[in-house]
Amino acid sequence: MIYDTDLYLAPYRSQIENRYRQLIIRKQELAGYGRRIADAANNHLYYGVHADKKEVVFREWAPNATAVYLIGDLNGWKKDERYRLKSTGSGNWELRLPASEVPHGSLFKWYVEWNGGAGERLPAYATRCVQDPVTKIFSAQVWLPARKYRWKHSRFVPHNRYPLIYEAHIGMSSEEEKVATFDEFRTNVLPRVSALGYNTLQIMALQEHPYYGSFGYQVSNFFALSSRFGTPEEFKALVDEAHGMGIAVVMDLVHSHAVDNEVEGIGMLDGTEYIYCHAGARGRHPAWGSRCFNYGKPSTVFFLLSNIKFWMEEYHMDGFRFDGVTSMIYLDHGLGKDFTDYSCYFDGNEDEDALLYLGLANMMVKEINPRAITIAEDVSGMPGLAAPVGVGGIGFDFRLSMGIADHWIKWIKERRDEDWSMGEIYYELTNKRADERTVSYAECHDQALVGDKTIIFRLMDKEMYTAMNKSSQNLTVERGMALHKMIRLVTIATAGDGYLNFMGNEFGHPEWIDFPREGNGWSYFYARRQWSLCDNPDLRYGELWQFDRAMIHLFSENAILAERPVQLYVDEGRKVLIFARGCFIFALNFHPSESVAGFTFRAPAGEYRQVLDTDAPAFGGYGRNDEAVAHITVRDSEGCDTLSVYLPSRSAIVLKRK
Repeated sequence: MIYDTDLYLAPYRSQIENRYRQLIIRKQELAGYGRRIADAANNHLYYGVHADKKEVVFREWAPNATAVYLIGDLNGWKKDERYRLKSTGSGNWELRLPASEVPHGSLFKWYVEWNGGAGERLPAYATRCVQDPVTKIFSAQVWLPARKYRWKHSRFVPHNRYPLIYEAHIGMSSEEEKVATFDEFRTNVLPRVSALGYNTLQIMALQEHPYYGSFGYQVSNFFALSSRFGTPEEFKALVDEAHGMGIAVVMDLVHSHAVDNEVEGIGMLDGTEYIYCHAGARGRHPAWGSRCFNYGKPSTVFFLLSNIKFWMEEYHMDGFRFDGVTSMIYLDHGLGKDFTDYSCYFDGNEDEDALLYLGLANMMVKEINPRAITIAEDVSGMPGLAAPVGVGGIGFDFRLSMGIADHWIKWIKERRDEDWSMGEIYYELTNKRADERTVSYAECHDQALVGDKTIIFRLMDKEMYTAMNKSSQNLTVERGMALHKMIRLVTIATAGDGYLNFMGNEFGHPEWIDFPREGNGWSYFYARRQWSLCDNPDLRYGELWQFDRAMIHLFSENAILAERPVQLYVDEGRKVLIFARGCFIFALNFHPSESVAGFTFRAPAGEYRQVLDTDAPAFGGYGRNDEAVAHITVRDSEGCDTLSVYLPSRSAIVLKRK
């Protein structure tokens, strides 16, 4: 159990064991003794819209409803007794219509009546919802194409145990000022991801959300692929092509809350707050203005588990990044709380139902596809979250190392380069639980949003607009270029088990993300990616792209993350940090002006060759190292093997032992 390897957990042994027992009991209650939870989570196969050659069946679960009508294109959007759903018991409602009367693409909603009220609603299990371009109102859409998509590649891609993740948003992936489509991303961006060497594509905002600017984190329709990016078939083609390139596709999954909108959302589907969420104050998120799920309610658990199974089976998702896990697992959502010691994780503030749900979700994902991965977005550091269920954990494969990005902000923003501590950098970047696997990043989409700053913007600021052409001589840009590469290299080189980069940040995208909103005149100017900057041979962005490509390929082709980092040398005065990972040595000189010739340190015996140099001319450097030079260890007076290298200022090299 996790308390056997972490003695600080010993005082909480009984709570860990009890949580494990409750998880097994909950699984048996929902699935039956000895049965898979995946075999019980099939709500999506019953509810929603289903068809055969003769008829189309509409079903909904609305236990508080007294009547449910289908309104839409089929009946002029009027309440009609012929389109009244029949109660079949246990809160279930059903309508059967001849297939000839329900054309593909028909728009519809429910009109739900309950004691004391009535209103239009979208089906909880709608698989497609579309927004009227004029009224901006959403409707469900019957999506029953005559020909189903035929997959070209195997259903699931064998996943790399060490994911190199390219985080992307479909809508803002075009250079044009518009909402980009799945087809455009597949044609224009996916080849870039493949060329860079990333083995995992993490896609944001796939679940339907009324407000585009929410970045997909205010979900209304959990089973519906966001129609603003295209059709289900077009998304399947994107996933299919990614699989053909050997790239796994991971979905950014929002099960932490639901949008507050009553017509589009599920919060008041049958006139009650408690159909899927908590009633009263507990059902309202104090910071997000959204509705909070009741994870102790079987109907909610089956809804969410079926949602996961649907995305895996319908769209061949290779895994999920669970958003907002911290908000899920604490009764106070972790707001304004510093998790300073282990008692914070076992003080009664935990939402045990949420933890059990996440355990069930992780178990089910592995039942469906043992190679699929799950990633937890958690800032609290709860022990066991990314440990296997069998040892008392919650079962996530990975935890995001979210604190690393915060440390980079602090170091860049608050300290002079001369005051950076090499020991602190190494410690903070490698400070991870031994019983968990983690994904590191220097910055993700959060740091690219308005109100924050990307690393490149923090380093260069306004100089980016005037001095990124190759003919310029600008010290701010030179510093920014050098540190941008070094920060990324040391972050991936110290990563636990995976690495993440947000779309465009690899080449130092010069501007923040600001989605269309009233405050900017509904402009798309900042909700895009300017790929032409990277492709322009006269600008320096392409040099950063070339470095990222070389770095990612180095890690993907050599399985470097399979080995643990070992510190070899720290020199605070000269700002030198050297560590090994397997047969690779990473030597970094963060000093702003002093190069070090003949720098000697102890290293495993052998001959080393340089395989990556941040100072290479192709990457915008000065070419101060000769990559052809062989580095061979020699014995010092104490009989230890040592290696000597030249470390130019603000540069890093990677050596590989033959």
